[in-house]
Amino acid sequence: MAVKLAMIFFSMILVNNYVLVQFLGICPFLGVSKKLDSAVGMSAAVIFVMALATSVTWPIYTYLLEPNGMAYLQTIVFILIIAVLVQLVEIILKKFMPPLYKALGVYLPLITTNCAVLGVTISVLDEGYNFAESLVCAVGAGVGFMVAMVLFSGVRKRLEDAQPPKCFEGLPITLVAASVTSLSFMGFGGVIENIFAGH
Repeated sequence: MAVKLAMIFFSMILVNNYVLVQFLGICPFLGVSKKLDSAVGMSAAVIFVMALATSVTWPIYTYLLEPNGMAYLQTIVFILIIAVLVQLVEIILKKFMPPLYKALGVYLPLITTNCAVLGVTISVLDEGYNFAESLVCAVGAGVGFMVAMVLFSGVRKRLEDAQPPKCFEGLPITLVAASVTSLSFMGFGGVIENIFAGH
């Protein structure tokens, strides 16, 4: 069991990274990754919301929606739950961490529409994970989001000092850098499975 949980966790960070491999959550990835502290703060909020959303949506789907033939309401119900949880995070940050709340600005409410959060709540059900596996998957996906944000924050810091050709300045060089960072994560495909294959 522990080996399977470890495999799920590390595969969500390296092999199935929601941002760099599955291309979910690109909006905050490009918007908040300019400064390291904002990137880490946003990522911590996303990890918290992903774990909390999964811990709430999994039992609701498993014990309420599916047994009563209402599985088709899954997406609507999950979006509403995520919206409520994001409001909760926003209230907590505003009360206890005002500088981080101001630094995140408009991107904090955007966690509601962050498809990575919705994606993890749906994918754990599609994979057939139990509750523990779902939570590990959600936390792993959140940590993977943080790894992507922190790495790209460093890349963007280096880009500020670079002098790309005029036609690449601004967004174009950012997108090229994002694609190269994404390619580096593609190299992890199959590595996690091989590491845990003997167990």
